[in-house]
Amino acid sequence: MPRLSEVIAALDALWPPASAEGWDAVGTVCGDPDQEVSRVLFAVDPVQEIVDEAVKLDADLLVTHHPLYLRGTTTVAASNFKGRVVHTLIKNDIALHVAHTNADRADPGVSDALAGALDLRVVRPLVPDPADADGRRGLGRVCELDHPLTVREFAARAAERLPATAQGIRVAGDPEALVRTVAVSGGSGDSLFADVRAAGVDAFLTADLRHHPASEARAHSPLALLDAAHWATEWPWCELAAAQLDEISDRHGWDLRVHVSKTVTDPWNSHSPSPGAPN
Repeated sequence: MPRLSEVIAALDALWPPASAEGWDAVGTVCGDPDQEVSRVLFAVDPVQEIVDEAVKLDADLLVTHHPLYLRGTTTVAASNFKGRVVHTLIKNDIALHVAHTNADRADPGVSDALAGALDLRVVRPLVPDPADADGRRGLGRVCELDHPLTVREFAARAAERLPATAQGIRVAGDPEALVRTVAVSGGSGDSLFADVRAAGVDAFLTADLRHHPASEARAHSPLALLDAAHWATEWPWCELAAAQLDEISDRHGWDLRVHVSKTVTDPWNSHSPSPGAPN
C-alpha cells in the first residue's frame, strides 16, 4: 500500500497547488504523511455527513473539492461543526485533502467533467491560463453540442444528466432559441459574464447566478442562462477525479479502492413552486 505522501504527490501532479487562486486554501488539511492508504473517498463538501460516510467506509483519505477552512481559523475545538469534522477525521486516522481552484484550472478539470456530464464537446478554456502554452488549462470551458437544441431541450438535458437537487435548473432566455455553443463553469460563475460574452456562445450554464449580474447579462445580449445547483455542477468532477486516481493506482500497483460519495450535500433540500409560475 502507498503512503499518504505518495498519494498526495500524485494528486498534486494532477492539480498543482501553485495553480490555485491566491485566496484559496488547497492541499492537505490533516493526515500523517507516513500512514498507509488503501481506501479513498471523493466528495464535494467536507461536512460531517461526508466525514461520517468516510468513517463507515473505513477510508484512509477523504478528498474534497471545497476547502474546510477557506478563511483560516484559530481553533479546531469540537464545540463547532468544523472542529468536530477535524476531530472525527483525526480520531479515525482519515486524512483530508482539498483540490479547489487548482482542480478548476486543471486539464481535465471541474468544467471538463461538467461538460462531459452534459455530453458537450470541449473546444477550449473560457478563461485560458496564461501560464499554459498549450492553451488547455483555465477556468470554465467553451463547448459545442453534437446537434442544435432549443434552450428548453438543453435545460431538460441538464436536469436529466446532472444530480437531482431541489433547485433543478433555472432558465433565463427564449425557451425556443437554438443552442449550438455553450460556455460552462462548475460552481459560481457570474464573475465570468464578460468572458462568456466575448466567447460569443448561445448559452451559459453555471451556478449561483445573482439577480443583478444575470439581469445585466440578459440586457447585453440574447445569451440564454442556465443556473444549476452549485453542488450539482461540481459533483461530476468527483467521478473524473476518482477515475484519474484509479488509473494512477493501477499504474503503480497500489491496489487502491476508490469511491465517490453520492450523498447530496447541496444545502437546499426542498422546493415549492409559485402558483402560476412559468414552467
